[in-house]
Amino acid sequence: MIVNVKLFATLRINRFSEKKIEVMPKTTIIELIKGLELPLEQVNIIFVNGRHAKPETELKDGDEVAIFPPIGGG
Repeated sequence: MIVNVKLFATLRINRFSEKKIEVMPKTTIIELIKGLELPLEQVNIIFVNGRHAKPETELKDGDEVAIFPPIGGG
């Protein structure tokens, strides 16, 4: 199955901003993140199809996954 992954801010550096990725059925978000070799400590917010998602959420074909690092402001 195919999911569309979007990386934001510092997670894009030397990677990609958006990419379609093939994953196995029942793949979780945490498995996707590990497969992309993203440092877990740099992942803070995850959305699937515009809704906040937990790392153990199972992905479905066609899901859009947005991954954000910690964001600061002031």
